[in-house]
Amino acid sequence: MVSRGILISSLEKFKVYNSFYLNTILLKKLVNDMGKTKKTGISARFGARYGSNVRKKWRLVMEKQKSGNLKCPRCETRGSINRVSTGIWHCKKCNAKFTGGAYNTQTPRGAESFRIAKRKQRELEVVEE
Repeated sequence: MVSRGILISSLEKFKVYNSFYLNTILLKKLVNDMGKTKKTGISARFGARYGSNVRKKWRLVMEKQKSGNLKCPRCETRGSINRVSTGIWHCKKCNAKFTGGAYNTQTPRGAESFRIAKRKQRELEVVEE
């Protein structure tokens, strides 16, 4: 037969152990539910240097260039474009050399000018007929 004192002390130890165990579980859950930091992606190699805005802008530019989604305006091929220097691009497939933005093959203003020129060309063709 177990005496009442031993039973109470073992029960208290069980409660203390369980409360510690529950507290650690709750703490882990709280830590897991906390907000996570964003992935740094390709710019992770810079660490904490150069400032967050510079790293973000650099990451966006480099992800666009390395994704291979830049399209040649002449042959419409994706992935065959290389940047020669600032604003000068070269297509390996059709050997076309053309100008664009510093980090993209087309600037918003250039795209707008191209659309306007095409529209004017269509209007002239309609008038001639």
